[in-house]
Amino acid sequence: MAESIAFEIVGKVLEKLGSAAYERISLAWGVREEFEKLKDTLAAIRAVVLDAEQQQARRLELCLWLQRFKDACYDVEDLIDEFEIQELRRQVLKRGSTGRKVRHFFSGSNPLACRFRMGNKIKKATEMLNEIAANKAKFHLTEKHETNVTHRDRETYSFVKTSSVIGRDEAKQHLVNFLTDPTDGEDIPVLPIVGIGGIGKTTLAQLVFNEESVKSHFELRIWVCVTEDFDIKQLMIKIIKSATGMKCKDMNKEELRKDLQDCLNGKRFFMVLDDVWNDDNKKWSELKDLLCGGAQGSRIIVTTRIRNVATITGTILPYDLEHLSYENCLSLFLKLAFKEGEEKQHDNLVRIGEGIVQKCKGVALAVKTLGSLLCSTRVQHDWELVRDSELVKLKQEENDILPALKLSYDHLPWYLKQCFAFCSVFPKDFEFNAIFLIRLWMANGFLQSPYENEKPEDIGNRYVQELLSRSFFQQFEDKFFTFTFKMHDLVHDLALSVAQNEVNSCNHYLTGNVRHLWFDLSKQGASQLPNNLSRLQSLILSDEKGKGDSESRIAEVISRSKHLRVLDLNASNFEHLPNNIRYLKQLRYLTLACNGNIKRLPDSICNLQSLQTLDLYGCRGIVELPKDIRYLISLRDLTVTTKQTRLQENGISCLTSLRRLMFFECENLEKLFEDIQNLTALRELYIYRCHNLVSLPQGLKYLPTLENLGIVKCEMLDLTMEELELEREEGGSLRNLGIREVPKLESLPQWILLGSIKTLQHLYIRDLKNLSMLPIWFQHLTSLQSVEIINCPQLSSLPEGVQHLTALKRLEIGGCPKLNKRCIEETGEDWPKIAHVPDFYYDDSKITTNDE
Repeated sequence: MAESIAFEIVGKVLEKLGSAAYERISLAWGVREEFEKLKDTLAAIRAVVLDAEQQQARRLELCLWLQRFKDACYDVEDLIDEFEIQELRRQVLKRGSTGRKVRHFFSGSNPLACRFRMGNKIKKATEMLNEIAANKAKFHLTEKHETNVTHRDRETYSFVKTSSVIGRDEAKQHLVNFLTDPTDGEDIPVLPIVGIGGIGKTTLAQLVFNEESVKSHFELRIWVCVTEDFDIKQLMIKIIKSATGMKCKDMNKEELRKDLQDCLNGKRFFMVLDDVWNDDNKKWSELKDLLCGGAQGSRIIVTTRIRNVATITGTILPYDLEHLSYENCLSLFLKLAFKEGEEKQHDNLVRIGEGIVQKCKGVALAVKTLGSLLCSTRVQHDWELVRDSELVKLKQEENDILPALKLSYDHLPWYLKQCFAFCSVFPKDFEFNAIFLIRLWMANGFLQSPYENEKPEDIGNRYVQELLSRSFFQQFEDKFFTFTFKMHDLVHDLALSVAQNEVNSCNHYLTGNVRHLWFDLSKQGASQLPNNLSRLQSLILSDEKGKGDSESRIAEVISRSKHLRVLDLNASNFEHLPNNIRYLKQLRYLTLACNGNIKRLPDSICNLQSLQTLDLYGCRGIVELPKDIRYLISLRDLTVTTKQTRLQENGISCLTSLRRLMFFECENLEKLFEDIQNLTALRELYIYRCHNLVSLPQGLKYLPTLENLGIVKCEMLDLTMEELELEREEGGSLRNLGIREVPKLESLPQWILLGSIKTLQHLYIRDLKNLSMLPIWFQHLTSLQSVEIINCPQLSSLPEGVQHLTALKRLEIGGCPKLNKRCIEETGEDWPKIAHVPDFYYDDSKITTNDE
């Protein structure tokens, strides 16, 4: 999927084969010797793979050899999956109470037959790898064992031609104000400028560096392009050279330190640290200590693509550099593509140029790249080619936009590279949901952690946050207990360029090596899918226009895609899920969301022991869930829409791996299963639009790991419950609680909150027309950080003791007439209770409290 991917794939395979779990499996199946041979061959080839990957661009035969090896590695992964599936089936068979029925259910799992079949598969895989290993000798490859990428040195300087900079007046003024602000603290103020590669951070810093008012304000101005490894000695040399012109390469660190202090002592200096990648706080602290000799009024500006770097270095909030407006981009493009005034003679090219500028989405370097590319031609066809081509396919010089963005990619840890490249399977402008994307990464086995007990969901969330921090994603919108984000079009182009031919979207199918495919059924029917789908791991069938395809077509696709981990049939409209779904033994993610026609799921779906996510969101026609759903023992995420009035006991409650459970638009559902306390791993429970649900099970209060609980639009729901063990004030785990449109609710239920008084952090209550009071014990929610109270017209006051909630940082009150009057700034009766809250919002207006 990207550079060094074969090296990392085989590393992952070897790690699995060498684990204690596989030691047990190989002994149980009597295949330990075969596994050992397989490991030895893989390790021998892996030793030279890094060298092969670095040379493949220059040698076609080597490239083909490497592709064959990657394919073989994926085949071994599939083989490992089969062993895991058989182990999962053994776990189900051990549940003796179902005995003969379960054995019949898995009648194809005869142990002797399986052992013979699996032994043959290992033998074939080893033979294939031996042949690949034998062929490697002719390439004269060198053994390498480190994936460290040697990054090119990027050098910047302080000069900029001011007249060539367009649309940065407001940003420039903001920075000039920071630099000339007379107020000072103990430390030198540091302002980070953050933004995507190529957006113009360096240009803005150059612009400010050369501003006349800045020149006259500082005794010393220093420009340093920071080395990627943040070498302190090299930084001292660069600072001294920029400040004095003196070269001091032969000095040791102590001599450099003295010269640096002599250089800065007592002087008001302005320093730009351009292009910082280091997020090691110790290194930054060491450098900062060396710069402490400057006079009052000294300032530092840091430019970076990484938000975590901004957090470490900044003493004030970072300046997020915005994209250039379309008008400014067009002005810049015309200035580069034409000589002054020449554009008036080429109206046709200007019109094409307008389309080209739209592709750049406000990124200055992209505008410069494409404007410079076209400055030497006035042939209309050449301009149309640039407008209509993906940026990936256009020629790029070293300092153009894709190489600049590629630098960000090169700095990613290898485990993030796969996840990032996978995102290119979705079309441009796709809105990602964090939970959705993490599930897809998990299904494909991309989530790796150095910590033995870290859960995949937590690993995935860490990955999302890291990609957000590095500007690969742009946060789009906060939603109920999750958030959405997008990829900039140019970042999407980068993802496509590094994904090579393993990821494909928008019906541009290339080769049989594609492993992740997005296909739009509204543009072409499933019959147009190519025949070579055997290597697919992810198949996402989009059907925005609701044209859909027949069950037989879907069945045919499934029959040609035996190694699928992800099958997304969102918004499809067939009535029956094909029965051959049972053959997708490696399937980990299945969504049928928003299919209103499907009435039942085939019983064979319960053969999918690897399934981690089953999404039936909005499948309003489903009469009942499969009776054998308890056999889906790997299920971690289940979304249910059903016409049932009651859910069977010993069904969902047996899914002990379940971590997220949602009931959506279960219109007839009156009660949940009473044995819900068996879901000991459940962290999230959401109940949406279940209008006839009358109560929640008693066992809910005993869930040991529940962190998020959301209840929305449940008209008949009565949340009062027989209050048992109310004296218990510890042992709960709830962190986020959201309740909306539950008209029977008059006061917050004690049974939900009392066990979590030390853990609850966020409370959202909206549209509760009969809520009249918050309980007295509300003051004991000592971990509470944010509260949102919207459209609760009967709520008349805040309880006593709210002023003691010192962790409370954000409070929003709106649409509560009685409460609003009591919270009026300074004069309201409840104002003293909330005056300590830093962020207080009153009917969408922010109120300045005493702490600001």
